[in-house]
Amino acid sequence: MHLSLALAVSALLFGIGVYGLLARRNAIAVLMAVELMLNAANLDLVAFDAWWRDQLHAGQSFALFVVVIAAAEVGVGLAIVLALFRLRETVAVDSLTELADRDPVLGHVDSATTDEEVVGEMSHTP
Repeated sequence: MHLSLALAVSALLFGIGVYGLLARRNAIAVLMAVELMLNAANLDLVAFDAWWRDQLHAGQSFALFVVVIAAAEVGVGLAIVLALFRLRETVAVDSLTELADRDPVLGHVDSATTDEEVVGEMSHTP
């Protein structure tokens, strides 16, 4: 198999993952898109390992490491999604704005935390 074929398939998978990450509003679909992107990186690692014929098989070792990290990411991500679903009864990413720095109505940073006020508060401390 040619290296260019594996790289083309990997680029296609990564592109689908980026599209899914940017276009989807469901948290489960976003997690699946991240997994697609990680699998595209794994395909690249294994393809370059086979192309260079490395004696240590470093590409396969890194791919195994990425799989382990991806499994941990899925476990933590699904736990967060389940907790949010129990709390809010939705998995829509757009409706989860409580932890955001910006005011969802006005669309700007809260006026109580401007740089001038922080500097003013720091200068008045004893």
